[in-house]
Amino acid sequence: MAQLDTREKLEILADAAKYDASCASSGTAKRNSKDGKGLGSTEGMGICHAYAPDGRCISLLKILLTNSCIFDCHYCINRKSSNVRRARFTAKEVVDLTIAFYKRNYIEGLFLSSGIIASSNYTMEQMVEVARSLREDHQFRGYIHLKTIPDADPELVHRAGLYADRLSINVELPTVGGLKRLAPEKDGVRIETAMAEVKASIADGKDAKAKYKSAPRYAPAGQSTQMIVGADAATDGDIVRKASTLYDRFGLRRVYYSAFSPIPDASAVLPLQRPPLMREHRLYQSDWLMRFYEFSPAEVVAAADDATGMLPLDIDPKLAWALKFRGSFPVDVNRAPREMLLRVPGLGVKAVNGILTSRRWRKLHLADIARLTVSVAKLRPFIIAEDWRPVVLSDAADLRPLIAPKPKPKQMEMFA
Repeated sequence: MAQLDTREKLEILADAAKYDASCASSGTAKRNSKDGKGLGSTEGMGICHAYAPDGRCISLLKILLTNSCIFDCHYCINRKSSNVRRARFTAKEVVDLTIAFYKRNYIEGLFLSSGIIASSNYTMEQMVEVARSLREDHQFRGYIHLKTIPDADPELVHRAGLYADRLSINVELPTVGGLKRLAPEKDGVRIETAMAEVKASIADGKDAKAKYKSAPRYAPAGQSTQMIVGADAATDGDIVRKASTLYDRFGLRRVYYSAFSPIPDASAVLPLQRPPLMREHRLYQSDWLMRFYEFSPAEVVAAADDATGMLPLDIDPKLAWALKFRGSFPVDVNRAPREMLLRVPGLGVKAVNGILTSRRWRKLHLADIARLTVSVAKLRPFIIAEDWRPVVLSDAADLRPLIAPKPKPKQMEMFA
């Protein structure tokens, strides 16, 4: 590997980290250095002064320890057989960069991942050393997210959680067949075993903290994972079911979805084109329905096309479900239970809570609902209010053309 200066390494390893979507900093414990001890903070609105090499504004220093890797996963640009420029940070260089960027008010924390160098254990040791040094040597109290390696010794993964706010272990692909085909060196069973061990450590940490005030916090922001969308033949239904299983079994804070992007010198087993980015967006919306709108996985899957298993791209999953199950509507906003109100297209959780509170004191009219939403037009076919009953709309043979959002003009490409 050629000798590179820190700036060149940062350019390579920050760019290489952009393919990892799971770097949100929400949900962790509140810490700050207002008392004059240590430095950094996990509070406030976040910092947007750190920029990736392509000019995007980011709040965390998001880098790889190295983009060299002994694995040869087909979908990964950093795989062993990939013809990319390689670089590697030492643990001390990452620590120094984090502290320097923080003192310049560029960042609020660190997101650190890595390719596998030498062995899983050696790589995990280096990442843990970064977090340990930041916490113990520099009293850094900002946010730290470590992407852990499932094949590493469980003790190393456990130590990572003592220093990091969040741990994440990528399941990579939604199906066992897809993982075997595109990442044969990775073991789905071992990945899930590592996630179960992290879940147990988080639970043990919470129990210890409840009994002993001095007990260390263990990954207070929980754990997350990421799935690649569109690299294999998995349908949206497969992805939704897998995400639901991960939430239930491992208590994840988030499942992130990353649309597959064609890479240089791609393997012949990969698709030639990336999936529409809207597909990734619809999966995030379906994830939101399960987490906050009390939809079961089966209900979300039911919104997909029966033949293809894919969610529609032109309308959101909630509207797709409502159109498919029109027999459940219209819903009386003055009488319907919370779970049915949450299924009305256009009604968010905040609006539903407002309806439930307001109707305790008076009957709600359509104008009252309009004040709680961005647009009441989407709601009309699906609700009954004190002064509104959608007789004509309810009887319409095909509601979709009437309420689906109008397609936006598409920008033409100059060099198509």
